[in-house]
Amino acid sequence: MSTRPPTPSRRTLLRALAALPASAVLLGELPGAAFAAAPPSGSATRYTIVPFLNSNDGTVNVYQSDDATDFRLLKSSAFTPPSNRIRDASVFKHTDGYYYLTYTTHTWQDVSTTIGFARSSDRANWTFLYDYTVPIANLSRAWAPEWFVDSDGSVNVIVSCSVNSDEWIFTPYRLKATNSTLTAWSSPVALSGIGPNHIDTYIVRTGSTYHAFTKNETAKYIEYATASSLTGPYAISRTGDWAGWGSYREGPSVIPLDNGGWRIFFDGYGDGTYYYSDSYDTFATWSAPTALPVVSGTARHFTVIKETVSGGPSLAKNVTRSFQSANYSTRYWQAQSSLLNLPVVTASSTAAERSAATFTVVAGLADANGYSFRDSSGNYLRHWDFRARFDANDGTSTFAKDATFIARTGSSSGAIRWESYNYPGYYLRHYNYQLRVERTAGTDLFRQDSSFVPVGAWG
Repeated sequence: MSTRPPTPSRRTLLRALAALPASAVLLGELPGAAFAAAPPSGSATRYTIVPFLNSNDGTVNVYQSDDATDFRLLKSSAFTPPSNRIRDASVFKHTDGYYYLTYTTHTWQDVSTTIGFARSSDRANWTFLYDYTVPIANLSRAWAPEWFVDSDGSVNVIVSCSVNSDEWIFTPYRLKATNSTLTAWSSPVALSGIGPNHIDTYIVRTGSTYHAFTKNETAKYIEYATASSLTGPYAISRTGDWAGWGSYREGPSVIPLDNGGWRIFFDGYGDGTYYYSDSYDTFATWSAPTALPVVSGTARHFTVIKETVSGGPSLAKNVTRSFQSANYSTRYWQAQSSLLNLPVVTASSTAAERSAATFTVVAGLADANGYSFRDSSGNYLRHWDFRARFDANDGTSTFAKDATFIARTGSSSGAIRWESYNYPGYYLRHYNYQLRVERTAGTDLFRQDSSFVPVGAWG
């Protein structure tokens, strides 16, 4: 993080109480739920973002990730509208099998009374559909439209709007689709309780509660509110730097992780960094904000969709396997004095060395869709102080999580990357031929160092 003074947001350049686009969307494979389950064998989690660029608000890139941390480019300049701009794009997959974008159609300086729509069958190639004029009297700007699919299946767009009498003070409104083709919309309804000068409002639902993350444009903090109805009234219960994210933050987007936690992404526009932070107690406390690799400094204002798709890693359980380094093919996992290392193993290695390079693959102790690994003495592979080691199962929840790993696609054919269950974005990775759990750097080298090929057992 840079220590230079925060730079003003794009609307603050015009006014001290500048307003930002609001967003709200319900994410996950079913509306509003966090899924405490890794993808089953042969399947993969897929997160998609469609950001406009820090250097260009006339087009969007598409990125995808299997872990919500390491986003890789699917297609650059994937969609350029036939006229105007594309900012704050939101994406979701409809029941007709298509992906839909909605977006802001003008740059922030201009009057903007329309929101745009586009459609794709593959997330990479998009077709412009139409621009829709938001029917609010004396409308000045309609910004940051966001999809929200509620638990009854209704498709909504949450859009922040200002009027001519106060063009920089935005209020979030709901538009509800009145047909399945998403071409007709209800009259706008303001979300009550959040109030004016709260922008970039993002909503997720758990059970019967709607949780809103919204930026207070005066204080520059992301605040938190709840309601029992999508349109409110919302009660704001967390203000200031309640989550430790700091100020000059905007564009929150909240998604469920595979281990049952939640992740928030937000734009640290003051220091040019995109951040993420995780919660495991239904939004009460959050981890320290961390810079998102690869896209930080390039992507602006994105939201995220999560899917489970076919084609993920597949590995049988209750069998013995050895694990070969993807980029050092003569080196294999081996237990050495309770630590996991990566020495050379060959047919001429001793029987004890070959046995120490053989492991039983079992269902994850914390999640049966994940994986755990036992050595020849029955101890489990787990991380301790980020070092990979083998210990006896003590029956605690902490041990089960430390000893569970989620299979992610590796850097080469047949290779698998092993993500820590309780440290999302951290992988088993070799360094100096020792195995540690380290945060992904988003580089090809890190992906290679963290990729291992399951092969026939040496022992």
